[in-house]
Amino acid sequence: MMRSLWSAATGMTAQQTNIDVIANNLANVNTVGFKASRVDFQDLMYQTISQPGAAATEATQVPTGIQIGLGARYAAVQRLFSPGELRQTGNSLDVAIEGDGFFEIMLPDGSAAYTRDGAFKLDGQGRLVNSDGHPLQPDITIPADATQISIGTDGTVSVNIAGQTESQQLGQITLSKFLNPAGLSSMGRNLLLPTAASGDALASTPGTDGLGTLGQGFIELSNVSIIEEMVSMIVAQRAYEVNSKSIQVADEMLSMANSLHR
Repeated sequence: MMRSLWSAATGMTAQQTNIDVIANNLANVNTVGFKASRVDFQDLMYQTISQPGAAATEATQVPTGIQIGLGARYAAVQRLFSPGELRQTGNSLDVAIEGDGFFEIMLPDGSAAYTRDGAFKLDGQGRLVNSDGHPLQPDITIPADATQISIGTDGTVSVNIAGQTESQQLGQITLSKFLNPAGLSSMGRNLLLPTAASGDALASTPGTDGLGTLGQGFIELSNVSIIEEMVSMIVAQRAYEVNSKSIQVADEMLSMANSLHR
């Protein structure tokens, strides 16, 4: 009987983590470039009372055996990289990735982080930076006398300079991809860090090597579906309730056994 108490407790713990992940998804429903996460569960060890295939007699075998499970656990929280909807902003510094790929951002310590958030700004030096002021890589600097900024689908950045008839090309935005993007480590602030599980970043021109193209004047919204998350929340809540009910039933059965007397 004690097995049911502990098994149900593991189920409640697992569903509590499930709710935590769902809540984080919903909290970031308006976060630019955010990718929803999903909890993957595993069953725990089994207590084997009778091994399947064990000899029952000299001529027969046990067909199924007796194995009693000891509960469940969360095994992984996987980030889902399905595309989010694109919203037109009209801001020339907003850039959305249509397809696979990440923007490379340089952190203060000189290391690289990666993001799908293309809501760029200009710092005091005219560099393209993210909302925290970290510069986009490769470095793109917009002249102070630029009157119009154009970003092509292949990442080519050009500007019109006051008094000049021809546009001036400043550089090119590149994108990076990973063999296993789900292996990237989240550091918050819409930034992801490479790990041994993700593999090294492979940088290339947008629109080549399987990378997406760029859309100027657009941002990529979160891929969180409120309806799906609400349904998942209801399912997790009911699973939590039924596990707590299992504990209640097990406790009542133990109480009945304890009250038996001759």
